[in-house]
Amino acid sequence: MAAITKSATPPIKKSGLNPIIIIGSLFFILGFVAWLNSVLIPYLKIACQLTNLESYLVASSFYIACLLMAKPSAWLLKLLGFKNGMVAGLVLMGVGALIFIPAALTRVYAVFLIGLFVQGCGSAVLQSASNPYITIVGPPESAAKRISIMGICNKFAGVLAPLALGAVILNNLDGFEANLAKLSPTEKLIQLNELASRVIVPYLLIVVILVILAVLIYFSGLPEIDTDHEDETVAAANSGKTSITQFPHLVLGVIALFFYVGAEVIAGDSIIGYGTSHHIALSTAKYFASGTLACMVIGYVVGILFIPKYLSQQKALVACAILGVVLTTIALFTPKYVSISCIALLGLANSLMWPAIWPLALSGLGRFTKLASSLLVMGIAGAAVFPPIYGALVDHFKKTQGIEAASQSSYWILIPIYLFILYYAAAGYKAGKKVVA
Repeated sequence: MAAITKSATPPIKKSGLNPIIIIGSLFFILGFVAWLNSVLIPYLKIACQLTNLESYLVASSFYIACLLMAKPSAWLLKLLGFKNGMVAGLVLMGVGALIFIPAALTRVYAVFLIGLFVQGCGSAVLQSASNPYITIVGPPESAAKRISIMGICNKFAGVLAPLALGAVILNNLDGFEANLAKLSPTEKLIQLNELASRVIVPYLLIVVILVILAVLIYFSGLPEIDTDHEDETVAAANSGKTSITQFPHLVLGVIALFFYVGAEVIAGDSIIGYGTSHHIALSTAKYFASGTLACMVIGYVVGILFIPKYLSQQKALVACAILGVVLTTIALFTPKYVSISCIALLGLANSLMWPAIWPLALSGLGRFTKLASSLLVMGIAGAAVFPPIYGALVDHFKKTQGIEAASQSSYWILIPIYLFILYYAAAGYKAGKKVVA
């Protein structure tokens, strides 16, 4: 059945480019904080002496908040509106970053995880406000283009984050663990405490930046959008609807987003460890995550240039899902440099999935938009589920295959993920939709 394409709210024109610039800065911050995890995973694995499974709880602690904060985020947005909701999200992220200071001073892994969880809660609120805002602030057929612009801000920050933090906390760590084995317990403790303290200054700077941005957003002229108002077409389509579960294309979109975010975070957060498992020096491998994110930026540029003039949002999602299957298959059966390159290129496959899934899932929801957006943000919890599964698979397979083969074969987890996204792109996005005369 044909999808309803009219927007629930008219595009906001009076503010010009201002909302795009403001939301773009938020996506930059979201990307910078989230993609620090790719460096924190190998860093905390050494500093807190963790297994692979334990180290990937970094991603779990950050992203599980998106699941738990779904309802509170919807309530906050209803109470505060989009603009003040963004401010609340930034403040909460600042509190989480501040917790890293006592975590580093005590070198207690659980405290690091609490800090990451609080940051994730703030990110969830910010995501719930900024993603639907940029989706419905203009024509629905070009929503993926606007989200692609936001994606460039997000992933450009993601390129910078591992480089900036990696230069500070991963400096001179090649052979660090081997040297620890030669030290006395007292000397080992001193070295590990010094290593843990390296995050203090970077995270203090992050706190300052988040607070400044929250103040700037609060006093900005960012306009509010009334999603409770529906035009006649959307109102007719939604007549008799009492729950977001009555929109199958939304529910399937949440599942697709859940799988996609899991794939994206595996590709970005595991590639450093994958490189070191093939005996590539950490001083070199620490740049690999930036390569994955650089590929995502390239994909976003393609989206901006081609959507919707030459390529629909739905067709872009189909192409990206197929590319994900192809690149993962090649990565599973090729030597280390080719395989690592394919994992980095998954950034290209993942790039237009987020920009395409959001508008396809939010299509025609009208007054249900805020609640639906919080449900979609729950899908980000896929990043809390799949990376630890990948880490557990590596720990399991390395007992019989060795670390190199174990790290490579564990990428099989990506194949069913991309196949489901392909289903949503081909058919799931139109489930339950109806034509309104």
